[in-house]
Amino acid sequence: MKKAMVFIATGAYVGRIPFMPGTFGTLWGVFIAWLAGGLSIESQALIALAVIAASIAVSGQASRALGGKDHPSIIADEISGYLVGIFLIPFTPFNAILVFILFRFFDILKPYPAGLMDRRLGGGAGIVLDDLVAGVYANVSAHAVLWLI
Repeated sequence: MKKAMVFIATGAYVGRIPFMPGTFGTLWGVFIAWLAGGLSIESQALIALAVIAASIAVSGQASRALGGKDHPSIIADEISGYLVGIFLIPFTPFNAILVFILFRFFDILKPYPAGLMDRRLGGGAGIVLDDLVAGVYANVSAHAVLWLI
C-alpha cells in the first residue's frame, strides 16, 4: 500500500527527477487540465476537488513512507495547485503556459498565507494547502493578465 501511495504522490515517480521535481510535476496538472478542458465547469470542478482530496490523502501517507515533513519528490500538491490555477480559464496553449509560469512563481515565492501554511501545517493538508493558495494567486493573476491583453 505504501508503494502505491508513493507512486501516486510522486506522479508516477516524476517527482524523483533530481532537479526541479515540482516544475516537472506541475506538467501532470497541465495534462489533467488538458484532458478536462472540454468538459463542463461542474465536471472540471469535480475533477479538481477529487484530485485535491486524493492529493491530501496520498501526500500524507507518502510523506510518512518517505520521511520528512514535505519530501521534495511528492508532487501531487503541484498537480492540485495547477488545477486551481487554471480553473475557469479556457485551456489554450497560451493560457496553459501563462498559468504554469504564474503557478510556479507563486509556489516558489509562497506569499501569505501559503508560507505560513507550509511552516505550520503538517500531514497531507500541510503539503497541499500552500500549493492551493499559490494556485489561487496564479488564477487571479492570470485572469488579470488576460483581461489586460
